[in-house]
Amino acid sequence: MWKYEKRLQYPVSIRKKDLAFAKQLITQYGGFAGELAAALRYLNQRYTMPDNRGKALLTDIGTEELAHVEILSTMLYQLMKDATPEEMKAAGLASHYAEHRNAIYPLDANGVPFTVTYFATTGDPLADLSEDMAAEEKARAVYESLIDLTDNPDIIGPLLWLRQREIVHFNRFKELYDDYKKNMNAIQPRS
Repeated sequence: MWKYEKRLQYPVSIRKKDLAFAKQLITQYGGFAGELAAALRYLNQRYTMPDNRGKALLTDIGTEELAHVEILSTMLYQLMKDATPEEMKAAGLASHYAEHRNAIYPLDANGVPFTVTYFATTGDPLADLSEDMAAEEKARAVYESLIDLTDNPDIIGPLLWLRQREIVHFNRFKELYDDYKKNMNAIQPRS
């Protein structure tokens, strides 16, 4: 079912440790608008899509979101690599270090752990696709804010690429939403 290639969708090579930025970036890993929430949202919603087109789209995008989790994890690892406890403490990451050392753990920028309440599934294709479009727009907005917080091209490159994928995902969800809205009487929900 899977073909694994040992490379990221977008190459990441951050050469300079930046704990302050890592503290902000982690929100796109474990925050409300983050990639982990998106992946789980779409991979759960796919089961109640009324046709194979919807199931396939949610499976494809959900799987891609997992690849984005991998990109963010790589970025976070590189940003925190070899940080000392003193450096973590100075960057406001003492509590992170106490529980996770330099490991990646899904949190938001405020240190709030990931929760499944960040995503919803209703079983209604139009409601779920509306949620998905909103999620993609929120993620795009957060990526734009993160880009505003750095001038490091090693960080900006992957963030711009991830931001662009949010726009692509929004458009694909919108196309499916519009089609379902137009043809809802012809589409029967799964029983």
